[in-house]
Amino acid sequence: MSNELVDYQMQYIFLALFWILWCTIHSIMIALPVTNYLESKLANNYRYYRLFFNFISGVTLIPVLLYSQELKGQLIFVWDGHFIIIQFILFMIAFILFLTGARKYDMMQFLGIRQIKSRRAHAPLTESGKIDVTGVLGLTRHPWYLGSIIFIWVFNKNIYLSTLIINLVLTIYLIVGTFLEERKLLALCGDRYRSYQNKVSMLIPVKWVKEKLNL
Repeated sequence: MSNELVDYQMQYIFLALFWILWCTIHSIMIALPVTNYLESKLANNYRYYRLFFNFISGVTLIPVLLYSQELKGQLIFVWDGHFIIIQFILFMIAFILFLTGARKYDMMQFLGIRQIKSRRAHAPLTESGKIDVTGVLGLTRHPWYLGSIIFIWVFNKNIYLSTLIINLVLTIYLIVGTFLEERKLLALCGDRYRSYQNKVSMLIPVKWVKEKLNL
């Protein structure tokens, strides 16, 4: 095997590892055991943690993105021809999921600003702290996760080998992240959230479709 081929393969191994590392750091920082420990140690100062988490997530993402832009590799797929229609429909679905999700979630809390202003930490991402089952949250329990999975696959017209690797890593990360979020919400909300799980699908709104079709 030539040195050029080895170097080529190593570049994509490092690409996958960099994204996995970023996803791992991101997940560890919001894992319930970690946040519970920090809340007990930081006390009132824990209200700054969400803002700190967002900052670290953004800063650590920059070098990963810069490295990713240097690699393309083999062209795997192109959204062209009739596929452009499918790409547009999926993009609009993702946009609607983000928009309708933003109307349900407390964006000030998501950014970490509300915690600082109110001088206390908040648990669920709703302003009231209650479980909202209306609107898009009656279709899927995690509209932003679902929207993100769709978005990463339709964002780029050309899907190169590097794009495929990144998309696969992020898709797995988002699915795992959804399950971790489920565990956190169960721990925080208990039977209220368990009842919500029985009524609404985690990602793809299968239960909503079955209900509408009387299946």
